[in-house]
Amino acid sequence: MTIREVAKLAGVSPAAVSRYINGGPLSPDKREAIRKVIEKTGYRPSVTARTMRTGGSGQIGVIVPRIQSDAVSQIIAGITGELSERGYLAILGSTQERRELEPEYIEMLQDNQVEGIILMGTVMTPRLADAIRASSKPVVVTGQSFDGVCCVYHDDFHAVGELMRRMIEKGRKNIVYIGVSDDDEAVGKQRKKGAQAAWKEAGHDPSSLPVLTADFSAGSGRECIRRLLRENPQTQIDGVICATDRIAIGAMDALIEAGKRIPEDVSVAGVGDSWAGDFLRPKLTTARLYHKKCGETAAKLLLELIGAARRGESAAVSRTMLSYSICERESL
Repeated sequence: MTIREVAKLAGVSPAAVSRYINGGPLSPDKREAIRKVIEKTGYRPSVTARTMRTGGSGQIGVIVPRIQSDAVSQIIAGITGELSERGYLAILGSTQERRELEPEYIEMLQDNQVEGIILMGTVMTPRLADAIRASSKPVVVTGQSFDGVCCVYHDDFHAVGELMRRMIEKGRKNIVYIGVSDDDEAVGKQRKKGAQAAWKEAGHDPSSLPVLTADFSAGSGRECIRRLLRENPQTQIDGVICATDRIAIGAMDALIEAGKRIPEDVSVAGVGDSWAGDFLRPKLTTARLYHKKCGETAAKLLLELIGAARRGESAAVSRTMLSYSICERESL
């Protein structure tokens, strides 16, 4: 299978197929026609031929904060699926939640001749900002909205706000929010702000909403609830909203351990639509974020930036916010 044969089947020119593969500008109709032919035929462009033609390595660096995360794995699936379709190879680096390594990884990946970098963002530090600014290769950030950087992120604020509104509509009056550190702008700050804003809309003082802080593990969610019940044995908690599904799963375990019925006594909701939430009993209500779509969108954006750089064109900073949906199951 050659570019010419792909072009003939898609009803486009060989130049259009080349632009598709190399991240060039293309109309949505032509892009979709080419994608379908490539998917049907299993066509893979020759990395060697493209390297000789463009001078590029055909490699993309992907930096993640952790591997053991449903969201991260879905984003990686989206990135690698899109890159593979265009004949690119992803080089993965995990910082194991050591944020100080992110600038180092950006520098090392450039030394390894990658054509671009996708960073799953956590916290924008001055050093990270300097590394992105100094990068000779295009950088796209996922999961965070950082000023001056091309980003693909989620509507974290409204996703959690809607969970809070639905819980209040169920008659819950003593709700607790379990979040993560505010250092994380999206998962920490924006999701907490969404909960507080909806709490205020219901006529409450935002500061009256109890806020606990966990890390990203189920164990920390369990410990937050255990500590709350231990320190406030008379608490009449009837709702728990968590920044992630993993935290919510741990919170549910502690509530059941304490003899609470879900949702009869306490409603619980999380964020992320983790596969595990659908296998719990009761099934976890959650805000679904489109992580795979986030990865696909980031990869497409990066390839467009790479294509623009090859043509000597400057590209504007692009910031794309993805939507969400609420999966109301049994725990609400």
